[in-house]
Amino acid sequence: MDIDPTRTALVAIDLQKGIVANSTAPHAAADVVTRSRAIADALRAAGGTVVLVTVDFHKGFVDALAQPADISSPRSSDGPPADFAEIVPVLGAQDDDLRIVKRQWGAFFGTELDLQLRRRGIDTIILTGIATHMGVESTARSAWELGYRLIFAEDAMASFGDMLHAFPIAHIFPRLGHVRKTDEVLAALN
Repeated sequence: MDIDPTRTALVAIDLQKGIVANSTAPHAAADVVTRSRAIADALRAAGGTVVLVTVDFHKGFVDALAQPADISSPRSSDGPPADFAEIVPVLGAQDDDLRIVKRQWGAFFGTELDLQLRRRGIDTIILTGIATHMGVESTARSAWELGYRLIFAEDAMASFGDMLHAFPIAHIFPRLGHVRKTDEVLAALN
């Protein structure tokens, strides 16, 4: 796997207090954060770009999607807790990391992610985050459609159940890019 760090961005999905606090599988959320940080640190050192994506909503969820569905997301009239969208400190966010706030699963729709990546000359994205089958997969599908080369750090992402993680890892992501372990991504960056 050949990676030009200067044309590569880590896009870390929803590694924020309100998401990381959930129970995840097959990898613990703390491990996902630790592995994402290792990739972020290595990529920064090699001249790459780090993008920290969070999901957040205004009071009353007025900017959240609300189409009728069989399973609805739980919502309070007050909106999410005050620290819901804060990046977990262990991730080691830096001032020059690109920050993207999304209002739905995917990080491209309705945000400036594509614009900012293109202005930086990025053509390769390393994806990590929670949840594999929601935010990561939605972002990956859009990235692929936009022509980005994709690398999935399998052990730096997790879902809310083993099957929810396993299906995209086995059946979706190999059709969109390269599925690797964090150690393999780090070796390619060095």
